[in-house]
This record gives sequence, C-alpha cells and structure tokens, in this order.
Amino acid sequence: MSDLFDLIIIGAGPGGYVAAIKAAQLGLKVACVEKRSTLGGTCLNVGCIPSKALLQSSEMYEETLLHAAEHGIKVSKVSLDLKTMLNRKNEVVAGLTKGIEGLLKKNKVEWLKGEATITAKDEVTIGKTAYKTKNILIATGSEVMNLPGITIDEEKIVSSTGALDLTEVPEKMIIIGGGVIGLELGSVWRRLGAQVEVIEYLDRILPGMDAEIAKQFQRILEKQGISFKLSAKVTAAKKTGKGVELSVEPAAGGAAEKLKADVVLVAVGRKPYTANLGLEKLGIALDNRGRIPVDKHFATSIPGIYAVGDVIAGPMLAHKAEEEGIAAVEIIAGQAGHINYDAIPGVIYTWPEVASVGKTEEELKAAGIAYNIGKFPFLANSRGRASGQTDGFVKILADSKTDRVYGVHIIGPDAGTLIAEAVLALEYGASSEDIARTCHAHPTLSEAVKEAALATFAKAIHM
Repeated sequence: MSDLFDLIIIGAGPGGYVAAIKAAQLGLKVACVEKRSTLGGTCLNVGCIPSKALLQSSEMYEETLLHAAEHGIKVSKVSLDLKTMLNRKNEVVAGLTKGIEGLLKKNKVEWLKGEATITAKDEVTIGKTAYKTKNILIATGSEVMNLPGITIDEEKIVSSTGALDLTEVPEKMIIIGGGVIGLELGSVWRRLGAQVEVIEYLDRILPGMDAEIAKQFQRILEKQGISFKLSAKVTAAKKTGKGVELSVEPAAGGAAEKLKADVVLVAVGRKPYTANLGLEKLGIALDNRGRIPVDKHFATSIPGIYAVGDVIAGPMLAHKAEEEGIAAVEIIAGQAGHINYDAIPGVIYTWPEVASVGKTEEELKAAGIAYNIGKFPFLANSRGRASGQTDGFVKILADSKTDRVYGVHIIGPDAGTLIAEAVLALEYGASSEDIARTCHAHPTLSEAVKEAALATFAKAIHM
C-alpha cells in the first residue's frame, strides 16, 4: 500500500496532465497514471500533434510544387521524401511528450506507469499495487470507433493512427466519414499525390457546423481534388491482393456498388475509453453513448470520483478537456471552477482552415432567436490578397436587438488563430460593435473579423 495521495488522475492526455500540474500548483499531493510509455495521451502521440505536423509538411510540399513560381521562386525537380517527413513528425511528438514528462517532474507530480483500475472510491490499483487517495479524476480520453463488418488492420484498412504512418502514398484512398479527422488526414494524402474520395452517411459533411460554412468548405475541397459521395453507407470491406474492395449502398436503401482503393481510412468518430476501470463494480453507470455522467462540478455518482474530457458529455476536443481538468481540480481544492461551453472553439486544420465558436445559424433559427449576419471575404482583405490566401470569409451572428455576438464562423487562412478574438468576445458578452470599434493592425488577416463585425450592425468599409 502506498502513501496517501490527495488526488490520483487516471490518464495523462491533455485533460489529465494539465489537471495534474494545476492540482500540484494548488498544493495537492498528486499522481498521474498512464499506461503508455510516453505521456500526452492520444492527442500528442497519435492525434492532434502528429496530424498537424503532417498537415504542415504536406502543405509546404504542395505550396512549393504548385505555387512557388507565382512568387517568382523557381524550383526544379521537387520530390517527396516521405520517410523524412514521417521522421520529422515523430521527432515533434517525441520532443513534446518528453517536455510533458519534464513538466510533471518540475511540479512534483508522480507518474504511476501502468493500467489503472479503481478498486474502491479511495483506491486505485495498478498491477498488484494499491494506491490510496482522497480523490480520483478519470481522464482516460477516447478511442477509435469501429464500423460493423469492417476490421481495421492498420495496413490496408486504417484508423487515424495507421493513417499517420503509411510508408508510401496510396494511389487511391477512400475515407469513411466526412468529419474533422477524415478531412484533415485526407488533405494530407491528397497533397502528397493520392486520389481521395470521402464517403459520408449524411447528406452533408461536418454535421453540427454552420451549414453555409460546411457547404463552402466542401466546394473548396472539391476544387483541390477531393471527391465526395454523400448519403451513402459502407456495408462491407474486403481486402484484396492489391488493396480493399468496399460495398457501398445509398443511405436510404438501394442497390450496392463496389468501390476499390489501395487504403481505406475509417474515420467515423471516437468513443469514450472506460475499459477496465472498474466502473460497474463501483456502481457508476454509463449513459447510452458510453459516457460517464457527471454534475456541473464534474462529480460522478460516487463521492470523491470525478471525470473530465472525452469520457463525459460534450465535444471531444483537447482544449475542452484541458479547461475541464483545471476547473475540476480547482473545485477539488476548494476553489471555484467553471466552464463556459458556449465559448469553446472548434478548428479544422486543412487549407483553408475552418474555425467556429458559439451558435450556428441553424441553432439560432431553431431557438427562434432573431439575429443579424455580418460577412466579409478574404478576397477583399489586403493581407489575404498580398499573400495569395483569398479563399473563404468571416461570418458573425449577433442578436438583432442587443447586438450581442452569438456565434462566429471562419473559413480562410489562419482561421484557428483568428477565432481566439471571437472566443474572447463571447466569453465577455461583447457586441459586434465592440469588435468593430477595436483597433486592428493593418495589414492583417484579423481585419476581416473587424469588417465582418462592422457588416453585422452597420456596413463594412472595404466591401
């Protein structure tokens, strides 16, 4: 039996390791359990970070191949060294995971290596060792969701994990699922030379995103070379000598067709990871989506046991998990912890990027809320024109009477960075006029946000 901890956190992903550091800073004796050989969870090891590294590298490759000449830069014999590109990705991951290990040591957080089971409301067992604790925080994240009848082998039929380590560029890649993960990884391999087709069960990509943005985004991706088969479902996948053969039917029913690909990426979403935690024996029942029910203080039905991140309700986003982890340990330490779920941004790191925060037009219409719309295209933005990044626009939705901003949606260059201003506006209840009357440096992409805000309550200047 170990010494008593104030808090044991199960999972060292963004929710877990950030919570561990914050708890230690608040004076708690903390341990963090992780069964991987490296810290950082799915996000740093096989998710957010490696995918963004490949997105950046593939973007540079395509930019050099197709657009360098537009800037008067003559480059000959451009070729792809995929092995070096993958090695760079691995080095980025290794550096960041080592950095987290250093942060835990610096903050005196004990890393307990292995798979944890909660054997009592005040006890976590790893292997044959039981650790006593006053509080437990579950931050075990999520895992790949499978499709019935399709077996992922991470060679020909891959998940997002396998798609990060393909040793050669496939001639044809089919992606099952028109969500964020599929579109990001599809963009990587399309840029590197693959023919990419996306099959989506619904009649649109990116369900839940503002419909106008999603429609424009699909048009842009189609211009880049990605094809889409919407309102279709994959019923079977069979490996052949050279690749994979898929059976695809209309979502509404009908005759199936056969499609062939060298590699198939299954990207239909993720599910909470709660295996072997011992929740059933504790009396913690999961909801109908496999999530752990918690109250507004992140507490489960068992006193002293809390949960955050992908294992509870809400979007499966690393930054959402981080904020919840910090709020949860503040509450455990006797402080106030709070999350404004209306001000959590979402970003798709394709080119152009797509970012949003707050309500969509569809949500406002469904709620019967009267609103104004302000839009401004990057084609009319001076920095966008100077850099040749003119695809997309900024869209702001604000109350028609009070002018309070309800939602901001951006498709365009550096949208993931630009959305931060909108998040701040929502967090502090700003109006579109507040944004418009804030001085924005010239020439910058952020001026498109200012102009969209102007267009929401008055008129844009440069359009």
